[in-house]
Amino acid sequence: MQTQPIYDIDSTAAELLQLIDSFDQSSFNTVPFQGSWTPGQVAEHLLLSTAGIAKAVIGKTEPTQRDPAQFVAPLRDAFLDFSTKMKSPDFIIPSEDPKDKTSLISELSEAWHTIAAAAKTQDLTATCLDFKFPTLGFVTRLELISFGVVHTKRHIWQLKNIAASIYAPHRS
Repeated sequence: MQTQPIYDIDSTAAELLQLIDSFDQSSFNTVPFQGSWTPGQVAEHLLLSTAGIAKAVIGKTEPTQRDPAQFVAPLRDAFLDFSTKMKSPDFIIPSEDPKDKTSLISELSEAWHTIAAAAKTQDLTATCLDFKFPTLGFVTRLELISFGVVHTKRHIWQLKNIAASIYAPHRS
């Protein structure tokens, strides 16, 4: 079962890593505007989420007793609606500590590599048992990987807005 979110893994990960790398180290830890995370905090948030997804998709599973793609479209629609503000669950809120861009890029790359390998080699219809998705419960590999892609796309959009704010010419 290969669907659109799955083949999007490599391009989404590549776009994210290139965008993170485009920030210089000092800007990486700069709050661009009130109420925003720094680029480094967005990257850490994505690492916490993506590493958790990677761990879950290679973890324990069981056969699924429902449509294994049931939550793909609702998650896509919710996370790609940039007009809505979302609140992150506590377990993936980034710390206030300064972030090292190079190490975050490396760790994110490794997590995405694990997810891509699982997408190509594992039964995507199986339900992951090592993680209970907030509000949805246990989800399939397909749904979890699809979430990882759309969640990352949402934060790519956020990082582009942050970059525009940080690197915008200052008006006098």
